[in-house]
Amino acid sequence: MMRALILGGTADANLLAAAIASAGGIDAVYSYGGRTRAPADQPLPTRIGGFGGVDGLANYLRREAITHVVDATHPFAAEMSRNAIAACAQTATSLLALERAPWDKASGDRWIEVADVVSAAAALPDSPTRVFLAIGRQHIAPFGARPQHAYTLRFVDPPEQALPLPDADVIVSRGPFTLEGEIAMMRARRIEWIVARNSGGTGARAKIDAARVLGLPVIMITRPSLPDRPRVESVSEVIQWLGHRTCLGA
Repeated sequence: MMRALILGGTADANLLAAAIASAGGIDAVYSYGGRTRAPADQPLPTRIGGFGGVDGLANYLRREAITHVVDATHPFAAEMSRNAIAACAQTATSLLALERAPWDKASGDRWIEVADVVSAAAALPDSPTRVFLAIGRQHIAPFGARPQHAYTLRFVDPPEQALPLPDADVIVSRGPFTLEGEIAMMRARRIEWIVARNSGGTGARAKIDAARVLGLPVIMITRPSLPDRPRVESVSEVIQWLGHRTCLGA
């Protein structure tokens, strides 16, 4: 019998969980990485926490009789994605990535594309400026080396400890966000630079569109490279993939 594991934590994964629950007939488990203190409820059985690397995930797949894995994690959750590729290969488990397409640079965008967070911090100007860091709380440490700037950060949860930034304005809010709201936020905080990861999708795009409207430069962190794997961009394609395997009796 087929049993699926959804590696989630994204809006796409939440949509997939809802679609699986509505479709019926698919035994699936939703897994959160555990970084968000109050994750959204899911209509599927849910587990929270890491697996313990490649071997831990492989053991979980065997123990729970998982036949199919859907990697619907964030495009920058590279370690989890690499672990999924290796563990599925080790256990001969079918793997499919639900991965939104990256954003393309449009006319009017002022992007400075960099490879990683450290490079993004180095790309900021030397003179003090006001920066919107839209990169998540796990990745702000390198900006501690640029303390002259005033930073605005937005987290799903309030920070549990002091931030490594002497001048930081924290917004606690959960998206998706609107273009109008992002423009208003940037104007109110007099944002001059934006640092973002090329996550793709629609839920986080408003800040990129707002930067274009306001003529602000964006330091855009490109996605990490991953080994080749089967991937789709829509929930319907995942359902079709799971349904096809079900019809074959897998």
